[in-house]
Parts: sequence; C-alpha cells; structure tokens
Amino acid sequence: MPQLGKNGRLSKRLSLLRENVLFRSLNTETRDFIASIARRHRLTFQQLLQLTEIDIDLRMWNEPPLVEQWIELEKQVIPGNGTQTGRIIFEQLRHQRLLLVGKETVYGPSARSLAWNWKKKVTTHEGNNTVFGMCPVASEKTACCNLRTIDAVQGCGFGCSYCSIQTFYEPSDISVDRDLATKLGNITLDPQKNYHICSGQSSDSLFVGDRFGVLTAQLDFARRNPNVILELKTKSKNIAALLKAEVPRNIFVSWSLNPQVVIDHEEHFTAALDERLAAARSVADKGILAGFHLHPMIHYCGWQRDYNALIQKVISMFSVEEVAFVSFGALTFIKPAIKSLRMKALPSKVLQMPLEETAGKVSYPVGIKETMFRTAWRAFTPWHDSVFFYLCMENRELWQSVFGFCYDNNNAFEKALLRQVFGKVSRDLQGI
Repeated sequence: MPQLGKNGRLSKRLSLLRENVLFRSLNTETRDFIASIARRHRLTFQQLLQLTEIDIDLRMWNEPPLVEQWIELEKQVIPGNGTQTGRIIFEQLRHQRLLLVGKETVYGPSARSLAWNWKKKVTTHEGNNTVFGMCPVASEKTACCNLRTIDAVQGCGFGCSYCSIQTFYEPSDISVDRDLATKLGNITLDPQKNYHICSGQSSDSLFVGDRFGVLTAQLDFARRNPNVILELKTKSKNIAALLKAEVPRNIFVSWSLNPQVVIDHEEHFTAALDERLAAARSVADKGILAGFHLHPMIHYCGWQRDYNALIQKVISMFSVEEVAFVSFGALTFIKPAIKSLRMKALPSKVLQMPLEETAGKVSYPVGIKETMFRTAWRAFTPWHDSVFFYLCMENRELWQSVFGFCYDNNNAFEKALLRQVFGKVSRDLQGI
C-alpha cells in the first residue's frame, strides 16, 4: 500500500476533522481558522481536536476565543519553522487553559435569562422495558445504598449543564411510559424485605406533574407496597398535583439544592432555591417527609459562605422529624456528558475546574471533595443525631475522613438508611 505524502496526510487529517461532531459544532470562522492552522503548521490530528475543545471551553467560560488568542500569540512568537511555531503556540494555549482550570472559579452576574430554545414536548412511549432496575451509577468501587429506580419518564425538561440524562435520551422530547401502571403492577418484590426506590434518575420526578397518570401510578405502587419507600426527586416547584392527591405515608419528596448563584449559572430552567424550599415546606406541611441532596456541590469562589447560608436556611425551615435524609455529592461526569456539554457550548463554568478520573468517572480531586463535604457536615451539626446523612458515589476512605466511619458494605449502608427512614414513617403513622 503506497504511503501518503505530506499533502495526502494533511488531507486525511482535515477530512477526519470535518467528520468530528465537536468540530462541526464550531462556527464557520473558527472551523476555517483551525483548517488554516493545520495547513500552515501541520499539527497532528489530536492537536487539532484539542484546539477544537479549547475554543469551545474558552467560549463557555467567557474568555477570548481561540482565533483571537492564537493571532495574539502569533505576534509574540519568534518567526521560524512553521511546524515549530504552530506547536509553540499550541502548547501556550494548552498551558493557558490549564491555568484557567487551576484558578478558583468566579461566577459573574446572574445568568437566569439564558437565550436558549429549550422548549420540549411531552409525549408517550411503549416498549418491553420493565421500568424497574438498579441505580445506573451503582458500583462496588464506591459506598452505594443499593438504590432501585423506576424509569417512569425519560428525558428532562430542565437544562442543568452537568446532567447525564441528556446523553441518554432524545434531547427534544420528554416521554412518559404509556404502560407505566401495568409495569409497576408487574414488579415482584420480596414482602419480607424493605426497598428504597427513586423515580428521579431518568427525569425529574415532578416536572410533568400527573400528566398521563404518571404520578397516580407511582402513588398506587407505593400504596400496594408498604415495604417500599418511594422517593420523588426534583428541582421543581411543581407540587400542585401532589398536594391534591392522597399520598401514602411511604412516599417522600427530595429536593436537590444548590446556592442561587449555581442555580443561575448551571441549573437552567429549574426552580429558584427559595421556590424549592417553599415547595418542600408545603409538602412537609401536608405530612410528607422531605429529603435534601446537596448534590452536586460545586467548588467556586465563595462556595463556603453560600453553602453555609443555604444549610442554615434549611435548618431554620424544617424540623428533624420532617426530613428523611440529607446527602452530599460532588460534581461528577461520565465522559459522554462532557461531550454533550461541549456540543451545547452554553455559558458554563463546570469544566473550568480541576477534574480527575475516579471510579470510571471524572470528578474533583479528593482534597476538594473532602473540604466541601466536611464544611457541609459541620454546618448540619444540630441535625447529626436525628437525620440520616450519607455521601453519594464516594469511596469509603472519604466517608472515614468526613464522618469518621463507613459502613462495612453496601448492604449495611442500605439497611441503615431504610431503618432511619422507615422509623420516621412509623412514628408519623402512630401520630408521634
């Protein structure tokens, strides 16, 4: 097979680059500029891909774009061999990106008025899936609560920048399982065993309310299975259908919470922090247990002040008897979610942070997570003896560092959680 000459290799690199979905997502000016760099400086295919990612990241972080920065650096580099000049500039750009990642992230003014076409239609689907299974991030590599899930709805109407749901489902639709009630009725559970089941892993549990009977089907399932605690997980304020319904005692609603600055910049189209807490207060007033997930906690300039203020607000609004549990978790990505985030290229700072591989995913270095979780744990001191706390998707060493203990195995973790939550459900049933 004849070897390709320099021009042939260049043509092949450019052809492969034009097929790359991230490269195709760039504007025409940037695509043409990167192609001209390839011709002038003969960068490798991997370097051209990195330039593509650098440009997307710079734009998301509100930094000067690649074209502008390359031209400026070109003026500073001593003229010489074209290939060498290109590699020098490439390394400088790569280094500058690393410097930005190493700095403490600073959020600017509110970004709630995001110009983004995110309107989604709610449809129905049918299929042979059972809708019931284990939590998709369950792993023996981390301390895991053995959570089961119900995929009542596929896709989410919110636009959180860090979300993994958007990588699995059709981005323009939210789809409700047409046979949900039947499939829930076909689930066989051991009546001698207790279960923690959540319906907010493939969508937001409350976003569609009771459209197509999705909420009614889940309430009926909980009513038929008193050995289950069914968690409805949300970032919504859409509780109207829930407040009108007859809710069995083994249902509880959990809210993912973050400071308002994070909601403004990273949790697009979700309810504001005060709206989430007001919704939780209304649910608790109806006698339904509430839960709170400080997940994902995000590390940025001012995070200690903001999370402490958030926690003090939660403590002031709720009694320990009204709260099922509190979890802490860090910003964690599966790799396809990072690609999806770059494809949208919306303003976001979540990739402008130090991230490293851990347990098959990408997350903060352990030191950052340890500091954040310890800060939150200390702020919740008044609740330590009366509310169940846990870390989500974290290793046992981090549990030891934050809480001073860790369960021997995942079954012990699951039993402790169920014992605490069912204990509060039982006390409530007895009117205590």
